[in-house]
This record gives sequence, C-alpha cells and structure tokens, in this order.
Amino acid sequence: MLSLVAPSYNNLQHLKNLYASVCKYAPEIELIIIDDASEDGTWEYLTSLDNPNLVIERVPQRQGHTILYDKGINMAKHDIVGILHADMMIGPNYVQNMVKHLTPGVVVSATRIEPPIHPPGNEKIIMDFGVDFDTWNPEAFERFCLDKQSEFEGKSTRGVFAPWILYKRDFQAIGGHDPKFAPYGYEDSDIFNRWILKGYKMVQSRDAFVYHLTCRGHRWNKGVGIDNSDYKDTMESKRKEYLRKWGAWVQNDEFQYPIIPPVYKKSIIIKNGNSQLEEALEPWFNNGTDVEVEIDSNTFTQQDFQIIAQLNAIIKDSGEIGDFEIGNVKIRINSLQEYQNDLIYI
Repeated sequence: MLSLVAPSYNNLQHLKNLYASVCKYAPEIELIIIDDASEDGTWEYLTSLDNPNLVIERVPQRQGHTILYDKGINMAKHDIVGILHADMMIGPNYVQNMVKHLTPGVVVSATRIEPPIHPPGNEKIIMDFGVDFDTWNPEAFERFCLDKQSEFEGKSTRGVFAPWILYKRDFQAIGGHDPKFAPYGYEDSDIFNRWILKGYKMVQSRDAFVYHLTCRGHRWNKGVGIDNSDYKDTMESKRKEYLRKWGAWVQNDEFQYPIIPPVYKKSIIIKNGNSQLEEALEPWFNNGTDVEVEIDSNTFTQQDFQIIAQLNAIIKDSGEIGDFEIGNVKIRINSLQEYQNDLIYI
C-alpha cells in the first residue's frame, strides 16, 4: 500500500482529528507521525495509541516540517509515500482515488476542501465544515465527499499542492526537500519546481478529498489569525532564500501548476546606494556575471523594482546579448545561458 507522513508541532487537538480520519478511511496504510518537539502533550498522546500501522518518532529539538517530511519518508516501509499536514483530515476513498492516478514519474495531489478563510481558487473547494478542531464536522464532510465523488469520479487537472503522493524512489531521486528552507517556508514551491524540471507529471485527483484547516502547523498554533512569534521573521528569511535560488518569485497558473522562469547568473551595481535598498535588492541576484544590472538609488522607483522582479522573464523575452535600458535600470546581457536545471538535485 503506501506510507503517509505527518509531522506535528504543538498541534495535538488537530492531530487527533487527523488520526481519527486515517483510522476510519485508510486504516490499512502506514501512518508515520513525527512529534517536532511539541510541548502540548503530543508525545504522551502518541505513545498511548495501540495501532500496528502507526509509526511514531520524536525529535528533541524543533526541526520543522521541511526536515521531518524527509525523515518520515526515509523511514517509510512502502514504495508509495506521501504527506499530510497536522491540520488535515482525509475523506472517504482518499487512498484509492489518489493511487489510481499514480505511476512512476507522477506526483498526485488531493483536492483540498477549506473553510472560507483564504481566497478561493480553481484548485480547491471552499466549504465550511469547521474552522477549528472543536468545530470540525466530520459527518457533514463525509456526506459532501460522497456526493462530490459521484460528480467528479476519475477527473483530474494539472496542478500540485499538499497533500501529495509519489513513488519513494522518485522523491529520493532528487534528494528530497532542500534543507535551506527549514524549519518551514517555500520548501513546497521549491520541490514542486524541481519535480517539474526533473520531468515528473503533476496530477490533481479531483475526487480525492482532504479537509484543510490551513496554517495550523507553523503559523496559527494558538488560534486562527494569531501568528506564532517566529512566523513573520521565518517566512521573510525563507522568501529571501527562495529568491536567491530561483531569481524570481513563486508563480502558478489557475490550477496551482508552477510557472518556472529561467534562472540566470546575475549581479547588480547600486550607485549612491543605501543599506535599505541594498538589502531589498540583494536576494534577487547571485553575484553572477552573465547578466549585469546597474541602478542609481537617487532615481530608482517602485516601477524599477518591478522590472527587477520580472528581470528573468525580460531577459528570456529579449533573446539577445547586449546592453539596453528599461526605466532607470541599465542591463547588460553577456550570456543567455540558463541554470534552472542545475537546481534539481540537493
């Protein structure tokens, strides 16, 4: 069958609902739950459970789900592996409706059903079956899933988002998640890009449903809208890591299929520079010499910043070596060599 990995950091009340859903709808799978040094009684709860298909592990210091997904997948005994967030509950027929789309070189995502907290999207369904662990309505969720499964039976779209499954050897072939995104933040967008560049096919099963409360694993451990103290700084740090690696910000189509711009070796010269501007622009460049950019902070505008943000696409569209200016940004292209395929492997 398959193994599903669910790291959990101070998410005991949500984890109980996740565990109950797996026991009801997929009791035959191997469920690997890793306690990420929680302080809410998670480990005591896990050790009280008597389930031969449950594997538990605890790390002494918080590592984050970026690391623990990989740890759990490496522990998995089955050839097919996947993940769940601690604030997700699977629905009926979840496993079979995921696996039926799976072949080597394919990543299959479920269809998320979420409460009306975040904006809608074509890749998910907005429906309120509870906004927290104590308002969760599993009976209504089950009825909804069974009704929608008859409508969407066998249908799929091209997209990728957690939760997903794939063959363990495919996950390990690229080295798993990039640890520079630990403990969390944009590790998913990074690995999605790398899977696509590796040539994997992304399939979203439209009749494999999972309820996703959203943000409870790393942002809202204390309640909806109450940010963890480390959230803002961690996400800003990982945003910069993503920009340094990919040279452009995350882009997806309407079904959450990643749009991957080319990666170039770029550097910038800032005349009359100031520390604030230098800090803002630094992550967009990697000290390369294939593309050289020059700006003057005295004339630099918000429109010029947007040019920097779209620079990889601009270079691709230009298709020419040489010098040119856009707004107040001077650009010299010495080489059009692309490097995104160098980022596939860890």
